[in-house]
Amino acid sequence: MRKIAVVIGIILVFTLVVAGCAKVTEDETVSQTSVEPEMMNVGEMAPDFSLEDVNGNMVSLADFRGEKVYVKYWASWCSICLVGIEDVDTLSNNEDFKVITIVAPGFSGEKSSADFINWLPSLETKNLVVLLDEEGVYAKEFGVRAYPTSAYIGSDGVLVQVLPGHVSNEVIREKMSIIK
Repeated sequence: MRKIAVVIGIILVFTLVVAGCAKVTEDETVSQTSVEPEMMNVGEMAPDFSLEDVNGNMVSLADFRGEKVYVKYWASWCSICLVGIEDVDTLSNNEDFKVITIVAPGFSGEKSSADFINWLPSLETKNLVVLLDEEGVYAKEFGVRAYPTSAYIGSDGVLVQVLPGHVSNEVIREKMSIIK
């Protein structure tokens, strides 16, 4: 009985070694490397959102592949968020990274999409990109626990850090400067 177990074990090891040494063609090598992006930052891949902006255009994180992205989750009822909107609007126009803001209509006390879109012009922003995350689908994936929340995404699509609370433009610039 023991000899049979040893023989089966040897056969299994041999099979695994042979399978691991299978010849890979050049086409397979190219397709495998082109699918996997080079990871330059530490962390998990950011949720690959595809959301409608307040003008009805679809915006996806994939649209910014190869670029660093700062994402700010905020809410219309959040006084700290509203105080910082002008700073984020300014940041949206002058940086070497993309700035996106996201609100979640129907989630965590936010207005409906229609009410939010009607209310937004009262802020008089000029550069702000605002995406609508209906029911907070991606807010949950980003781990948003409070408003505002900042997410820092590297050019490789890695979600480097998510931090709740207000962050000044200087701190955002500093964090984005060390992300690859």
